[in-house]
Amino acid sequence: MQRCLSCTILTIITAELTAAATESVHRGNQMSLLQSPWMEILILGIVYHSMPYDDKLVYPEDYIMDEERSHLVGLLQLYWVILQLVRRYEKIKVEEEKFETLKALVLANSDSMYIDDLEAIQKLQDLLHQPLQDHEQSQCHEELRRMGKLLLTLPLLLQMVAKALQHFYSVKLQGKVPMHKFVLEMLEAKA
Repeated sequence: MQRCLSCTILTIITAELTAAATESVHRGNQMSLLQSPWMEILILGIVYHSMPYDDKLVYPEDYIMDEERSHLVGLLQLYWVILQLVRRYEKIKVEEEKFETLKALVLANSDSMYIDDLEAIQKLQDLLHQPLQDHEQSQCHEELRRMGKLLLTLPLLLQMVAKALQHFYSVKLQGKVPMHKFVLEMLEAKA
């Protein structure tokens, strides 16, 4: 599972850096943007891929876990929290483009303290914000209500991130499961 997590984080970084790559944001700031919301983006991916499955979570590389498996590996609490978000997204019928919208919002609103060019980041946020605003204004009233419900799930996502990070810090401190150096670096960046 650790290898899956490392591969997925690298995939996320590659994809997000490509999407966020603009001439106004240098590579260091791009990395700083990603070091903060990587867990949020990872969880959104798990939620999206889990929606077609009943009471199962789909982790990177199609590793599917049900309640029993989650309990066996010590992820039961995380299983229930993430499953709660899966059910909320199913209820409001969230499609892939809405997940991408959430990822963009999370990425553009990174709380990294290592950003050295705030003006460039503000330009990136404006660059992402304008198409989102244009898209939402073109939608019907019902679609706007759905987007509002989607935004109201962000506190639950942040709660999940806190629980996930707590779990991985615990695993790190116990030292029973070896963690890939890259995962450790990303955990340290969140600390």
